[in-house]
Amino acid sequence: MKLFSPLNLGDLDLPNRLVMAPLTRIRSGQFGVPGELVALHYTQRASLGLIVSEGTYPSHAGQGFPGQPGLVEPEQLAGWTAVTDSVHAAGGRIVAQVMHAGRVTHEATNGGFPVVGPSAIAINGTTRTYDGKQDYPVPHALTADELPGIIAEFVLGARNAIEAGFDGVELHGANGYLLHEFLSPASNVRDDAFGGSPEKRARFVIDVVTAVALAIGADRVGLRISPEHNIQDALETDVDDLTATYGALIDGLAPLGLAYLSVLHADPRGDFVQHLRARFGGVFLVNSGFGAITARDEALALVRDDVADAVVVGRAAIANPDLVRRWRDDLPVNEPNPLTYYTDGAEGYTDYPALAS
Repeated sequence: MKLFSPLNLGDLDLPNRLVMAPLTRIRSGQFGVPGELVALHYTQRASLGLIVSEGTYPSHAGQGFPGQPGLVEPEQLAGWTAVTDSVHAAGGRIVAQVMHAGRVTHEATNGGFPVVGPSAIAINGTTRTYDGKQDYPVPHALTADELPGIIAEFVLGARNAIEAGFDGVELHGANGYLLHEFLSPASNVRDDAFGGSPEKRARFVIDVVTAVALAIGADRVGLRISPEHNIQDALETDVDDLTATYGALIDGLAPLGLAYLSVLHADPRGDFVQHLRARFGGVFLVNSGFGAITARDEALALVRDDVADAVVVGRAAIANPDLVRRWRDDLPVNEPNPLTYYTDGAEGYTDYPALAS
């Protein structure tokens, strides 16, 4: 079964093509320091071909959730070093997802830093903060002069990830966070060099990825995108605009020689996603399971039918630390408990049982 065959991914050699999705689990406390429980959670899943960490903030302003881990303070890097050392000792490979929340946060979550975005447009809804639920604020619209500073935050976050022992980084360009906010015409209504046309809206993401690739090596950098996912008000509903925006993005990325492109999309077999794959020309990962849990047969077929080079799975990896063995040998699986996705402690995090040897 091709799903369980090796894959070269940039600087890494993967033993199989099952990738653990970046999964927000908010178990790193108010100071964003991953502890022993986080290390155990990821180490339990070291048999997966690649682990992508939950989104980690590269600057305090970029923190999106209470309990989210960071890549800023020495204590956070020390915590992540213990995580990566443990995963590597178990034979695993792990990259850090570097995530700037953009406007998807609140001052009561990020320590009082200004909430920023490409334009001064708030998300319609509320967010959970350390002070309870709050309406999303209107973000400060980043000026062109401020953008190099944001790029520098991504670069520093990536450098810190490598210092903490990660095998690489995945830049979070999906799900309505800062990079995705620049791509969406609903959240980016700028009229300068970083907004307006599809090509201009793609420019900031290209600039960030390019800077990070130059800083740590393109073969240690991946990017995750979620075209027309339409969550957190980062809407992409015009097909022509969508096609032009992501076409411009991929054209800007293809020459860099990135480790991979990871696409979250409900229809990975469709013409749109497969056109992106052909245009990118490199290692291509797909994740179809946001709306429904990815099942074994689907994952097998996606790789077997050459829809993608590897499959990114989330909830199946949450509930089954030994997912590779269970799917390879077609064994029964644990079912995930969604009530414990965003709680504290070991329940629903490190207590899912592995099969007996």
